[in-house]
Amino acid sequence: MLDELRELYQEVILDHGRNPRNCRCPAGADRHAHGYNPLCGDTLTVHLKLDDAGVIEDVAFEGKGCAISIASASLMTEVLKGKTRGQAQALFHGFQDMCTKDEGARAAAAAALDDDGLDRLQVLSGVREFPMRVKCATLAWHTFNAALEGEREVTTE
Repeated sequence: MLDELRELYQEVILDHGRNPRNCRCPAGADRHAHGYNPLCGDTLTVHLKLDDAGVIEDVAFEGKGCAISIASASLMTEVLKGKTRGQAQALFHGFQDMCTKDEGARAAAAAALDDDGLDRLQVLSGVREFPMRVKCATLAWHTFNAALEGEREVTTE
């Protein structure tokens, strides 16, 4: 069963890497940030459109990079639409924990979030086993967080 799940995760990552969702600059985006991973050359720009209440009306990205980087950005945009600033920041931290912490810490973070968005992002949890790939998976998230906070640039260094 574990092999079947791993294969499904790989298929999802390849699908989003080859056919990314929300790869565009949305009309009316009011926040933008550029992210760069100097380790492998991945580069992304995240565009956000927030409503007056701080809800993410639209989020998209443009850029180039490896399949993990692009898949992460694609999945991120799907998960974040309609979230409040607080929900989005909780997902950012939950995703970070999922990619970098041990099983116990990840389970605690997921339970605290109680969000199906983090469940959908589990396909990227395997990067934890490959430290060099963590920065690929988290680049979009750091770039999103920079845009949310009004910063213009972020790097994974």
